[in-house]
Amino acid sequence: MTTRAGTTPAILIVVVGLMCQEVGASLAVLLFPSVGALGMVMLRLVFSALVLMLIARPSLRGHSGYAWRSVLWLGGVLALMNGLFYLALERLPLGVTVTIEVLGPLVLSIVASRRASAWLWALLALVGVLALGGGGWDNLDPVGVLFALGAAATWAFYILASARVGREFPRLDGLALAMTAGALLSLPFGIFSAGAALLRLDLLAIGAAVALLSSTIPYALELIALRRLPAAVFAILMSVSPATAALAGFVLLGQALTWVELVGIALVIAASIGAVLASNRAARDTAQPLG
Repeated sequence: MTTRAGTTPAILIVVVGLMCQEVGASLAVLLFPSVGALGMVMLRLVFSALVLMLIARPSLRGHSGYAWRSVLWLGGVLALMNGLFYLALERLPLGVTVTIEVLGPLVLSIVASRRASAWLWALLALVGVLALGGGGWDNLDPVGVLFALGAAATWAFYILASARVGREFPRLDGLALAMTAGALLSLPFGIFSAGAALLRLDLLAIGAAVALLSSTIPYALELIALRRLPAAVFAILMSVSPATAALAGFVLLGQALTWVELVGIALVIAASIGAVLASNRAARDTAQPLG
């Protein structure tokens, strides 16, 4: 009864976290003319790192060389993933960008399921992505699509790198250190992109808000939800992120999508949910004893 009673609030927590992420992304788009995509990446990572370091206060002693390499690997992936995502957002609508980006964890789920039937979900996702072109890929900026595909690939690497760091560090320590490494890597690109705009307090304040909305708040809410929801349910809820992104893009940025593009987003969401369920079934089958 306790698990069931806590399910509905936990679902709402996940939805709030998703909306915070997309509101943060929308704010980031509004800053692009002033600081550029890479300047926005730097602001997000720097403020996220500051908040996480204050919360976690990680110890710098007693870690192996492998642990530190894991942190640097995750930091590099974080910087690259965010950079590619924001570069894509400069050229594509928010809903389209997030839909393409979600292909990374989708493919990872399909491969992890080790079932031939799981590739049907890959085919469904492919049809959905093709539909995002509104009937023709010439409607989308090809460079933006490449950046979004790169963000998708790095998201898959982020999942793997994050799991590796989680095994080596307690609590949020590894993430805080990796975020700091990512922030340091982004500094030269961000400073070059933003220039004198970094001296404006209003832009710095918005950058801090983006970091809180896109990273700190969603991550904290996800941790709370994961304590109350089965992992499979949580993954399914995260699969609807393209829908929340499309809604935020329409409401906050005026980015209207055609009905064909909306169908494409719906197909990718359906493929993501199907892949999660297939992966969950495969895990249960593996865990069952033979005979």
